[in-house]
Amino acid sequence: MSISKSSRRSVGARLTAPVQRPLRTTLAASALAVASLFVGSATLLQPAPVQAQAVRGLPDFTGLVEKTGGAVVNIRTTERAASQAQQGGGAELLDPDDPFFEFFRRFLPPGAMPGLPGQGQGQGRQRQLPPGQSGEEIPRGLGSGFIISADGYVMTNHHVVDGADDIYVTLTDKREFKARLIGSDKNTDVALLKIDAAELPVLAIGDPNRLRVGEWVLAIGSPFGLENTVTAGIVSAKARETGDYLPFIQTDVAVNPGNSGGPLINMDGQAIGINSQIYSRTGGFMGISFAIPIDEAMRVTEQLKANGHVVRGRIGVAITEVTKDIAEPLGLSKPTGAQVSSVDPKGPAAKAGLQPGDIILRYEGRTIERSSDLPRLVGNTRPGTKASVEVWRAGAARTLQVTVGEVPSDQAGNAKRPQPEQQAPARANWLGIMASDLNAEQRKSQDQPRDGVVVTGLEPNGPAARAGLREGDVLLQLNSQPISSAAQFEGLVTKLDRKRTLVLLVKRGGEASYIPVRP
Repeated sequence: MSISKSSRRSVGARLTAPVQRPLRTTLAASALAVASLFVGSATLLQPAPVQAQAVRGLPDFTGLVEKTGGAVVNIRTTERAASQAQQGGGAELLDPDDPFFEFFRRFLPPGAMPGLPGQGQGQGRQRQLPPGQSGEEIPRGLGSGFIISADGYVMTNHHVVDGADDIYVTLTDKREFKARLIGSDKNTDVALLKIDAAELPVLAIGDPNRLRVGEWVLAIGSPFGLENTVTAGIVSAKARETGDYLPFIQTDVAVNPGNSGGPLINMDGQAIGINSQIYSRTGGFMGISFAIPIDEAMRVTEQLKANGHVVRGRIGVAITEVTKDIAEPLGLSKPTGAQVSSVDPKGPAAKAGLQPGDIILRYEGRTIERSSDLPRLVGNTRPGTKASVEVWRAGAARTLQVTVGEVPSDQAGNAKRPQPEQQAPARANWLGIMASDLNAEQRKSQDQPRDGVVVTGLEPNGPAARAGLREGDVLLQLNSQPISSAAQFEGLVTKLDRKRTLVLLVKRGGEASYIPVRP
């Protein structure tokens, strides 16, 4: 039997059916239509394959964009040009007027691109003017933001407005307003602006804790100045640790310079994050972008609105991660918590009795899964609050009460501590360590009134040297047992199982950390 021209046109129409129909279902229906010409119409009564029926179409974002797009704004910043006399010359850096200036400045490290400013320098080469003609307003950068209240409060990134002399906000209806900077927080990269307008469209705030990995999300912003650009993707990971105070939302949504400060929106049309960073080896988008969770950002903006700055709590400890090699010898069931490497002698933690080598397991009843959890929890605590801290010390848990202090505006740098004096080496033990008691001067320099011995020599190929110990290190504990003298330390070493990994609490340069030593 031959197929007529009309039949061929019919089959062709099915193969080019609208996108809304799953391709697999369309092909299956076409195959059935052709087969029916040979075996009869009864074939058409057979149901479509179950596998084909289960295919789902892609989401339609048009409604979301119409619902949320009006609350997303374009932000441009300017600076005042300085005369040559004011500048004192200046290096030939990449001009801020260059459309790729913000791209390279934000996503490449200082010194990685010729002509970019390094750390401690300005945002770029200022436009040179003859003496007496300074003050001309010149473009500086572009970014995005979104309206969080109908009376004109706008949320964006700190790095979008940092260092700007003037900030302009453009709405989707092309109205432009000069914005006031209410406050900005560098640690979380959040800034709050205010424009004089009323009855503005507002973007609803969602709950990022309800996000699921694999969920569809979209971004609206102004990449490279292209206003109201929409990109979509999925949530790739949650609680991605890339900073002290923030667990970022990782997505594969295309984010480029100019998207910074724009919202990350869920399928309910709610802002669940602020697009802030990308990971890239080339300076361009590589499928990994990061957003600030909106709940963290809202906490910051509430403080910015009330105080103009953010007040954070502190307890005065330096911390490091707890690894499996450290957890097992200390008797912990799994590598969780934050290891205290040093304690500010005048800080709240010292007054509460925390010590170097303590493992902080819980803060105010909340488990510390990773060391980065602790700064965020403490930072969100109001100064003056009495907080409970559960620590693991000498094989047992204990709870201490710490009165949280306030992070000073300017943190003083840690002073370098003198290294302990070298002493005549003793005979090395099976770990390859030669240790001696600390003298009075060494105890004073190391802030060690009682415990500890100093490493005076190491066998080059011994277990301790392979683990990274150095001469001059002060040994404070061996498998959670305090070390009070060189003789006592040797006694502890002789009782060790030489087939099992041990852990030493080592103080170096004013900070203590656990070092696992494998046989």
